[in-house]
Amino acid sequence: MNYTKLGNSQLEVSRICMGCMGFGDAGRGQHSWTLDEDHSREIIRRGLELGVNFFDTAIGYQSGTSEQYVGRAIRDLAKREDVVVATKFLPRTPEEIDAGISGQEHIERMADASLRNLGMDHIDLYIYHMWDHETPLYDIMEGLDRIVKKGKVRYIGISNCFAYQLAKANALAEREGFAKFISVQNHYNLIFREEEREMEKLCAEDGIAMTPYSALAGGRLSRRPGETTKRLKEDDYARLKYDAAAGQDREIIGRAAELAEKRGVSMTEISLAWLLTKVDAPVVGATKLRHIEGAAKAVDLVLDNEERAYLEEAYVPHRLVGVMAQNTPAAARGPHVWSAGSQII
Repeated sequence: MNYTKLGNSQLEVSRICMGCMGFGDAGRGQHSWTLDEDHSREIIRRGLELGVNFFDTAIGYQSGTSEQYVGRAIRDLAKREDVVVATKFLPRTPEEIDAGISGQEHIERMADASLRNLGMDHIDLYIYHMWDHETPLYDIMEGLDRIVKKGKVRYIGISNCFAYQLAKANALAEREGFAKFISVQNHYNLIFREEEREMEKLCAEDGIAMTPYSALAGGRLSRRPGETTKRLKEDDYARLKYDAAAGQDREIIGRAAELAEKRGVSMTEISLAWLLTKVDAPVVGATKLRHIEGAAKAVDLVLDNEERAYLEEAYVPHRLVGVMAQNTPAAARGPHVWSAGSQII
């Protein structure tokens, strides 16, 4: 395993971040394929053995049970100072807004709940999960700065945002002397490269780490065209993100399969090796041991310029889907995005 400093921070993280959305009580979440605690622990243990020290979860994953599973496993299997734990908080609910709960109060409540779930005294990276159009940005940034100053959080990150939103937030933080976002976790992979338009350039100039989710496009970049699994069939959210562009993506997926066969490696290794040339530490979800083992192998695979160009040249622009498509002001999007049935990633 290789390691890197995460953006403008002192956090040293593995080049692979284990995504823990697949861990937690399935009865308390949106996904039937999540793992129970014993199987989650087995995968976390294997990740630690492979050198993974960076774990990403969220209070919204299975009603906090993902955080609980991760926290207990790390407590039993590793030293706290040897791992970097990231978790995420949700926007204020309509009920909180009606009750007059401020953005600052909401953030501290959410952080305290995550700390209880994790069984930890601090969070290494606390991530603003999705843009909250109902709460002033100043309240968000001040609320995050308060919990950093109290020692509950070491650094802050952001997810599911546009480049202009990240730039605006960090400019406000710099002006007010608040903590700034040191990382961004957005949707980015070999068949969805819209982050290369503006976000990638902003992050490169400002030293902001990129830790994208959907690194394997919901499994599409780890299987040859036509191959499927129970997860692929049942994951409605992944189909929402990728089915509309399936035709144009098939060529790229086929090229990844071709290179994998040529190099004698898995498609997972090819797809992640490409992404690792673009970002700091992709978030790779794991619900089987082979998922994290394949991800770890990708760190050592080096693609030459010709191979990278071959993978990239068939790409065409994609429309925004999923969470990012919903990242518009309330007046434009209609019903509140956090109504029952919303997907959280």
